[in-house]
Amino acid sequence: MKKVMSDKNKDRLIKLIEWALYMVGYIAVFIFVTSFFKSIYIDPDHLILYSTLIVLIVYILNITIKPILVSLTIPLTGLTLGLFYPFINLFILKVADILLGEHFELHNIYILIFVVILLSICNLIMEGIMSKIIKKVKKHGKSSV
Repeated sequence: MKKVMSDKNKDRLIKLIEWALYMVGYIAVFIFVTSFFKSIYIDPDHLILYSTLIVLIVYILNITIKPILVSLTIPLTGLTLGLFYPFINLFILKVADILLGEHFELHNIYILIFVVILLSICNLIMEGIMSKIIKKVKKHGKSSV
């Protein structure tokens, strides 16, 4: 007997895949950055654990605080032609730094800007992958699971 996946379940599956993909991508970025730059410190004894915690904190802050910050800074972002937007991401990373204390430390603003750029590139890659997954799922709309 074949079961057909409902649209609601497809949307949930897509969101779960998207969330997992972003988490893995961000964790990889943080592990990559800490291996090359000494101005970003993540506890080396528990690198994967604290990288995961950083990503979860950044994810939660992106959902809760970032929309408020973006709406409050629209005039400044408009005046700078979008160049202020990465500073919102820097602020979120700094809040994660404060929350994790000595296990995650950020020391150099230039390296932080590089990290924000890497996270933006990671976002672009993830969006490309997710668009392909969404197209496949929607294309096989009536296929069995």
